[in-house]
Amino acid sequence: MTPWVARLLAANVALFALGAAVPDLWVFLALRPRYVLQQPWTPITYMFVHAGLWHLFFNMLALFFFGPRVEQRLGSQRFIVLYTLSGLGGAALSFLTPMAAIVGASGATFGVFLAFAMFWPHERILIWGVIPVEARVLVLLTTLYSLWGGTGSFGGKIAHWAHLGGYAAAYLYLRWLDARSDRRQFKKRVEDATFGRRSAIVSTAAPDFDAIKRDGLHALTLEELDRLRAKVAAEGANALTPDERAFLHRMKLR
Repeated sequence: MTPWVARLLAANVALFALGAAVPDLWVFLALRPRYVLQQPWTPITYMFVHAGLWHLFFNMLALFFFGPRVEQRLGSQRFIVLYTLSGLGGAALSFLTPMAAIVGASGATFGVFLAFAMFWPHERILIWGVIPVEARVLVLLTTLYSLWGGTGSFGGKIAHWAHLGGYAAAYLYLRWLDARSDRRQFKKRVEDATFGRRSAIVSTAAPDFDAIKRDGLHALTLEELDRLRAKVAAEGANALTPDERAFLHRMKLR
């Protein structure tokens, strides 16, 4: 369990329990786009309110499965920014249904899942515990379903636009991080060339895995380290992507 995932799980469960004791609490915390000027806090608070136990369970289950690995990959600070922006993206697209009352962490957790799928697109997710579907395919299927539900007549009580808003916000944030990382690496390469240094991040030399301390690392991070070690052994150091080299560099500096 990673720090922000644990905090978010606890906050959602605690607020659900409080809502059971104060039944009308959701009225003040749910997002109703038409009244957002009267209740400007609701684009944040709606993420912590759930319509029922199963609604809470499935959102928290997704956060529990995908969140720790994404938080380990991004770092805790970037992870909570991703989660919050995804929830706000869900709130923004919910203005397409201004009369609806929107609750739930679905927009935020959809953003976390999109990040997972972008980092590990071929990872297989077991639907209902038995049907294996690659993460990238599941993103496509859920996007099409949400578009169909959002624009069709069968939407029911599902906040389809919030799901799509979570995907959109997470994608834009991750693309911004990539662009900023590219600018930093380019600047570092220029500085290294100017002063005769060689960047550890962009170096094509084989990484020193033995220099990375494994004590205290999350099991998923250890799994990623072992995967990269096997990749280098099988394909050579040149096969590592810039993101993979940056990940190894961060692990070495911790």
